[in-house]
Amino acid sequence: MLTKEGCLARRARLWNVVPHDVEWLLIADPRHVKYLANFWIPPFSFSGGERALLLLERGGKATLLGDNFSLKSGVGEAFVDDEVVEKWYDHQHSVANRDHVLFRALLQVAGKLRGRKGAIEAEWLPVGARDAIGVGDAELVPAAVGSLIRNLRRRKEPDEIALLETCMRATDVGHAWARENVKPGMTELDAYIGVQSAVLAAAGRVGLIYGDFRANSPAQPKSGGLPTTHAMQPGELFVLDYSAVLEGYRSDFTNVIAIGKPSTQQREVFAVCQAAMAAAEKVLKAGARAADVYAAASAQYKSSPFAAQGYDHLTHHAGHGIGLAHPEPPILVPQSDDVLEAGDVVTLEPGLYVEGVGGVRIEHNYLITETGYRRLSNHTIALD
Repeated sequence: MLTKEGCLARRARLWNVVPHDVEWLLIADPRHVKYLANFWIPPFSFSGGERALLLLERGGKATLLGDNFSLKSGVGEAFVDDEVVEKWYDHQHSVANRDHVLFRALLQVAGKLRGRKGAIEAEWLPVGARDAIGVGDAELVPAAVGSLIRNLRRRKEPDEIALLETCMRATDVGHAWARENVKPGMTELDAYIGVQSAVLAAAGRVGLIYGDFRANSPAQPKSGGLPTTHAMQPGELFVLDYSAVLEGYRSDFTNVIAIGKPSTQQREVFAVCQAAMAAAEKVLKAGARAADVYAAASAQYKSSPFAAQGYDHLTHHAGHGIGLAHPEPPILVPQSDDVLEAGDVVTLEPGLYVEGVGGVRIEHNYLITETGYRRLSNHTIALD
């Protein structure tokens, strides 16, 4: 989980970029409440899909607002000074609209907000919240709170990196299970179930496992999405590109497994992707242009055995940022304006999909440093 020290450090960074006359912030995006206070409602819990609000005051006080079931559903300790809890369900009465209950919680703090300049993460706040708490336009400043926080999220604090590494280690185990167990005749769904079980056992907690669990064939070299009951056949390539999400933070890395013995051409496709990843790794460091990372990877396709057939460049991104979202900046594409920063966590995921041969995609995750990178994923990348 995130730490109190990390949450306080992120709040301090936020206040440093908020206009000085702003005295309070009302945070509504569940990812940002997690980021700043370590409160997270798992999507598979009783209150999945609901949210709590976080009130931050410039003096340092943090207050969590929500209904009795939402606040009880949170994972880990919330690092706040106070909680405002409104009753939603008591096993005795009918339930009300939970947004209305959230309004009632807001009303409890309305008195301290009126007359003081503040900012609301309006894009995530329930409609009518400003009127419900009686805050007028004169008391609000046009601060794009959500955008400020998203910019801050790029530089991961040590507690975030530790949680991401927990995701990575569990995902490594899932890939190892797949290399050991995926074979001709196994369905994509059975492979997903096996990977999921291995990941959750390694994580020692409940989490979400999502991504691409699909086999492609020479006739249809690019496929992706949720697993089906398709039984994998010799000659196909099983692209295992998935994420393990723990408390909102996630991994995202890939291997491709040959079903049966891979052909010579399939090995050549795989080698192009390996060369692209190695070339992009040489560019990874703080200050590098995201477009240059893409260019380094894509250049390897021009000398590949398949370039004359039109497969002379990388047809999708070379990678992207990850953390509380997927994808998030920086984005490694030809026309990206992004520049890598120390503290970014990014993927590299070159792919090549050749009709008549099959499709390959491989991927690792990296922490960007001033001088290069530290690779966070350690799974085996190999066809067989």
